[in-house]
Amino acid sequence: MFDRLRETRLWRRAARALLAFDAFVDSSLFSGGEEAKERYAAFSAFMDRFHVAGWRRAAVELACETLTLGIAGGVVALTLAVPAFQETSEDWLKKQDLAVTFLDRYGQEVGRRGIKHDDSVSFDELPENLIEAVLATEDRRFFDHFGVDVIGTLRALTVNARADTVVQGGSTITQQLAKNIFLSNKRTLERKIKEAYLAVWLEFRLSKREILRLYFDRAYLGGGAFGVQAASQFYFGKSVRDLTLAEAAMIAGLFKAPTKYAPHVNLPAARARANDVLNNMVDAGYLTEGQIYAALRNPATPVDRNKTTSPDWYLDYAYDEVKKLSEAHKLGDERVLTVRTALDSGLQEHADATIEDQLRQYGASYHAKQSAMVIFEPNGALRAMVGGRDYGASQFNRATDALRQPGSSFKPFVYLTALETGKFKPTTIVVDAPICIGNWCPRNYKNKYAGSLPLVTALAHSLNTVAVRLSIAIGEASPVPGHNNVFESAKRGRAKIVETARLMGLTTPLPDTVSLPIGADEVTVVDMASAYCAFANGGLRAPPYAAVEIANGRGEVIYRHDRDEPPPRRIIDADTIVTMDSMLLQVVLAGTGRRAQLDNIEVAGKTGTTNGYKDAWFVGFTGNYVGAVWFGNDDNTSMNNMTGGSLPAATWHDVMAYAHQGIELKPLPGRPAPAPPAPPAAEADASASGAPQRPASLSSRSIETLRAIASEIEAAEKLRQGAGVGANAASAARPAALPGGG
Repeated sequence: MFDRLRETRLWRRAARALLAFDAFVDSSLFSGGEEAKERYAAFSAFMDRFHVAGWRRAAVELACETLTLGIAGGVVALTLAVPAFQETSEDWLKKQDLAVTFLDRYGQEVGRRGIKHDDSVSFDELPENLIEAVLATEDRRFFDHFGVDVIGTLRALTVNARADTVVQGGSTITQQLAKNIFLSNKRTLERKIKEAYLAVWLEFRLSKREILRLYFDRAYLGGGAFGVQAASQFYFGKSVRDLTLAEAAMIAGLFKAPTKYAPHVNLPAARARANDVLNNMVDAGYLTEGQIYAALRNPATPVDRNKTTSPDWYLDYAYDEVKKLSEAHKLGDERVLTVRTALDSGLQEHADATIEDQLRQYGASYHAKQSAMVIFEPNGALRAMVGGRDYGASQFNRATDALRQPGSSFKPFVYLTALETGKFKPTTIVVDAPICIGNWCPRNYKNKYAGSLPLVTALAHSLNTVAVRLSIAIGEASPVPGHNNVFESAKRGRAKIVETARLMGLTTPLPDTVSLPIGADEVTVVDMASAYCAFANGGLRAPPYAAVEIANGRGEVIYRHDRDEPPPRRIIDADTIVTMDSMLLQVVLAGTGRRAQLDNIEVAGKTGTTNGYKDAWFVGFTGNYVGAVWFGNDDNTSMNNMTGGSLPAATWHDVMAYAHQGIELKPLPGRPAPAPPAPPAAEADASASGAPQRPASLSSRSIETLRAIASEIEAAEKLRQGAGVGANAASAARPAALPGGG
């Protein structure tokens, strides 16, 4: 049959067609190859005209490599520029144009932020000597660079490399302004990259004159003063227009180190710095040696401020809060504001002094250089904030911006989640023994294990293995078919722990790692204190706040926190919180936090220490206050065996002992009322012992009552005056009595 098919006409036609197609393909490939050879030969002949050899070839190769690297660098530069430009907006300058006066909880002015519109000084009115002094000291090439001074940066890098330390800074005035307007004070490479891009952006958007004006208005110059006008009023009691050469030099010396050279704190250092500024003006060609002679011989003398301190960390936090309220349109279009905060000025000063004293006395032996502290009322009102040791040296707020591992101070979230499963209570027997999840095997402090013990004791002694076992048990409380091994149970348990921590108030990323239950994820001090507020108030989520009341420039109240914000909401059952608090009480009574104990006041809390002693914490609370204390180093280097139960707990005790003097003591949730305050004789004994004494103050309820009485008196006075005006008007309207009328 196949042979018959081959003899058919159709088969023969198909065979001829296939043969023709094969011939077409072969001829096309041959002719295409020949044409390609001819074209390549022509291209080679053409390119031979550009053939170079010797040094010319090396130059061409170098140019090609430069072009390739330039294109790659441009792509990288554009990629890095995107995050920087996301910091800007159409109304970027308006956002920075708030003028805010801050009052403490008693109504006393404690500082200002933003631009003071009512008496700002125009750039044309600034003394020429002041402008030249700043340029000579901060940025001599200001009018020559494009925002980033490449020559100055290279020079600073060279000098710093030779000295093996930071001797010179490479930031231009424009870069410093970009940081002040758009960025935080975080010491990161990302911030420096953003700073450089934003500086170039500012140079294209603003003139050099406008950049200088903004820089002079917004720079922090110590003593709570922002801008040269505020600094001139604070240090010399006069307008910046009237500064002498010596005074202008002293203010110009404050821009880079306002606290170190603040004349009301260290007058000799301020005068030495002013002399350096004067010599810089000579070197820059602005003045001659003869012109600065009088200023050198007669240095500036500031007015006596008795070493006034300013709660700058707190004010920065409060100012950010006010800006967010403004951006959320809760303040209308008002730009001049007066904000009454929850700040307790006496407590703030004592917290600042206590941390400085502790670091001065024990910092060297512990190899600790920094600390931060936050104090709340259980309702979220921020009473005090310490963001570091020296605001002038670094405005980076370690209480709000530093991400640090909390160590065992995170474990209350683990134990609370375990209590919520219903499988555990304080007396439940748990096992403290080695355990591994995969190849990770946590160890206890000093590698000791206690065996079987009650849950409350495990928390009091901060046992790591128990926290990990609890995370597994939490996951087992909600089994998933086919996923019941230890690894999966631990993963489900950690997810529930993160959910609890989020409800309590932790806002930082909490990656799911096996070490999460023992505090390996990073948090902030303010978040930890805020989260512990739920333990102190009975299970309510009370977001932190500083602004209690805000009035506009006409004195009209436009915002009240208790009126315009939602009330605290319940996140944890009250009975569970009472149980958890009873366990945290034992941490202070018989566990790692014993140094935080207060006389006749119940204290609950938790210590925290991280691997390598890089972080040490104590977070504790009473019925009146919640406080978190952290010690560590900015460069994340290890301390010398500092635990949360040592200096952090002792610092917490010293600050809180002061805070609880002379106030109405409140009980912890579910606990009996505290004993009445000590009689006056006992207070006199305490004063004689040298312990800091808190000035007597009114309770918050008394303050509100007095405010209400004052409002009633003011209203009655206005009503009386109105009635008097009405009576006089009526008298004037009546006709005069006729003579002899009776």
